[in-house]
Amino acid sequence: MQENIWNNQNLIKVLKKDGVVVMPTDTIYGIVGKALEENTVERIYEIKKRNSNKPCIILIGDIKELEKFEIILSEEKKKILENYWPGPVSVVLDPFAFRLPFPKSLRNLLLKTGPLIAPSANTEALPPAKNIEEAKKYFGEKVDLYIDGGEIEAKASKLIKLNNDGSILVLRE
Repeated sequence: MQENIWNNQNLIKVLKKDGVVVMPTDTIYGIVGKALEENTVERIYEIKKRNSNKPCIILIGDIKELEKFEIILSEEKKKILENYWPGPVSVVLDPFAFRLPFPKSLRNLLLKTGPLIAPSANTEALPPAKNIEEAKKYFGEKVDLYIDGGEIEAKASKLIKLNNDGSILVLRE
């Protein structure tokens, strides 16, 4: 996958207008939209047929963006997160799970659009799409834009919970 895939003016425009996009993330294809836009988040849950009680991972471009979710980290917790970020590890903090992706061009996109909710590109209980053709079978015309990053064989991010005492619980390897 090309590193510059996220430097796409149409992609930025669609996301800024609260659109829903299927695109490669730093791990697998995701169905993404603005995490702080309630209608967009609801639309993604509806398209995926996802249980509304099941949280989704939120991609952030910078650790400071956690403040937009009223999450203030102690210096100790920031130091712990530096061991995992940027990288393919999602961290549960309060009710949300966040990931600071490694590719700089993806982080740059996130700084332009704001945090993006990014569950895997599939309908509930089916395997994540490995390419755009599979994603189109799942979602058809229900999304506003598809960004083709070729075939992706990667797996979902590692998921950990950072507890208040600074200990870590691995939820998904």
